[in-house]
Amino acid sequence: MDYKIKSRIWIESEQGVFLGEGRIRLLKAIAQTGSLSKAASALKMSYKKAWNLLDSMNKVSQKPLVITSTGGKGGGGANLTAYGEKVITTFDTINQKCWEFLDNELKQISL
Repeated sequence: MDYKIKSRIWIESEQGVFLGEGRIRLLKAIAQTGSLSKAASALKMSYKKAWNLLDSMNKVSQKPLVITSTGGKGGGGANLTAYGEKVITTFDTINQKCWEFLDNELKQISL
């Protein structure tokens, strides 16, 4: 019989959750769309929820993850900072290594 192991990781600070899979998806969507509103729409999430997640991440983060500009004639926007890009890469690496470790451990009972 083949078993599958499931796991979700997140990173917390004293102020609460900093990063998790959903927050990383939001950051990636912002990077792709250049807009918090478009990112929220692509993830089928309300703008308010997306804004609250982004705001909480930026407040807990050592450096800003996303820089936003308000709308107007040219429209607003949102762009990841270099630190925001690094956070995504680091989280994805941690996640991948965690899954690999867990898969290797699971093999011990699948023999």
